[in-house]
Amino acid sequence: MMYINNFIYAFICTVGFAILFNVPKTSLIKSGFGGALGWTVFLFINNYFESIVVSTFIASFIIALIGEFFAIVDKMPLTVYIIPGIVPLVPGFGLYYTMLSILEKNYELAINYGSESMLIAIAIGGALTIVLSLSSYRKQKKKI
Repeated sequence: MMYINNFIYAFICTVGFAILFNVPKTSLIKSGFGGALGWTVFLFINNYFESIVVSTFIASFIIALIGEFFAIVDKMPLTVYIIPGIVPLVPGFGLYYTMLSILEKNYELAINYGSESMLIAIAIGGALTIVLSLSSYRKQKKKI
């Protein structure tokens, strides 16, 4: 039941950001589905591995794969699906607590939050880079 509730909340969050980013109305549901599925995968993997970086990497990888699939099917830009889908995974809480710790002069805690936020951002970027590289390789191979 927890996963279903989180799926619904992540779907609403992703659709809200998709509207904010002026995603075409025909792609709102698919963008929301990608973000909600990514967030659910994140929660599921985080419960078993207890590593926020690994779960973020796998969830970002899945969001990128789903976005690539929807972009090919709908003949839309990939960013229409990936940007809103990644929003639930962005480490905003970590960056907030990093700044709060710096203001409170608790530098050790700031380093912990900051390094975790950087690793999460690198995991997101790495997963997106791998999927985009594989898809561009596939497109180049078709041309040959």
